[in-house]
Amino acid sequence: MSLYALGDLHLFSEDENFMDKYGRVWVRHKEKILKNCSKIVKDEDTIVFTGDNSFAKKINRCFDDMDFIKSLPGRKILIRGNHDRYWESKKTDRLNDTFKGELNFLQNNFYTYEDYALVGTKGFTFEGPFYLDRFGNIIDIDRDALDHSKVLIKREEERLRCSFDKAVEAGYNKFIMFLHYPPTNILETESIFTQIAKEYGVSHVVYSHSHGKPRFHDSIIGEYEGVNYHLVSGDYLNFKPEKIL
Repeated sequence: MSLYALGDLHLFSEDENFMDKYGRVWVRHKEKILKNCSKIVKDEDTIVFTGDNSFAKKINRCFDDMDFIKSLPGRKILIRGNHDRYWESKKTDRLNDTFKGELNFLQNNFYTYEDYALVGTKGFTFEGPFYLDRFGNIIDIDRDALDHSKVLIKREEERLRCSFDKAVEAGYNKFIMFLHYPPTNILETESIFTQIAKEYGVSHVVYSHSHGKPRFHDSIIGEYEGVNYHLVSGDYLNFKPEKIL
């Protein structure tokens, strides 16, 4: 058994070529997902999809995309991303009921892999606007947007702590943490999410959301202060699931 992760599937059954305009890596990306998952992931494995799974806006319009995910090998766990509008924050239980036994939706709950608790939430980080001088250096930020981001980050912190609390209550003390957004932005070396990772002795933090070569290194990749950070954005991995354990 192995644990894999892959983010940003960006499925949209209503327009299969929707992502082509974002670069060559996205052309026929759904075929890459199927090919790579089928080659790498076994039925006995677990794979976590770290958000932006479907562009569908309502649950009743996401079934084709969910059917595709269901067709992939392994036990599937999904995190909510910023584009997952079909997944209203208060309807995680409904999704778990609808796809019971086929897909698992991770928010305000936890799942397990061997003796690890798999915890997570969408997360959030301030992404601007940033104001630059003529040399491209950041000289200021949008203060209103920053204030709004603090509200969203606090909400996601509460959801993440809920996930941890339920895992701890169930007796788990080894954790792997999943986010959609990066744990830090380009101005930060730590955040509430990195602090929580250290607080609970998390061994791995897995995230996505960062797209294109200029953005791949916006946050932490690799070992940092005893925690292993993994960027698993689909275009970063060319849609090949990354083995976490």
